[in-house]
Amino acid sequence: METVYERVKGIVVDELGLKDGANVQKDTRFVENLKADSLDLVALIQSLEKEFSTDEYLLEIPDDEAQNIHTVGDAVNWLKAHGVTDAEEVAV
Repeated sequence: METVYERVKGIVVDELGLKDGANVQKDTRFVENLKADSLDLVALIQSLEKEFSTDEYLLEIPDDEAQNIHTVGDAVNWLKAHGVTDAEEVAV
């Protein structure tokens, strides 16, 4: 089972079209390190919301809080602070 970090890392790799996740760590910055632009960031937030929503809980990251998510670790920490755990099953 993948951890929250592994799931976020996979989304970052997919959304930003990276060849692999070798350079994606918790302190990796979306804009400065991965050259994400504003549209990339919107797509990334939407993908996080979709990935971590369940049938019982629709995860929404408010715009004002999304503006404070600058690194992979920030995304992981935000998700964990809002109830996402490593023990959750990946939706099929």
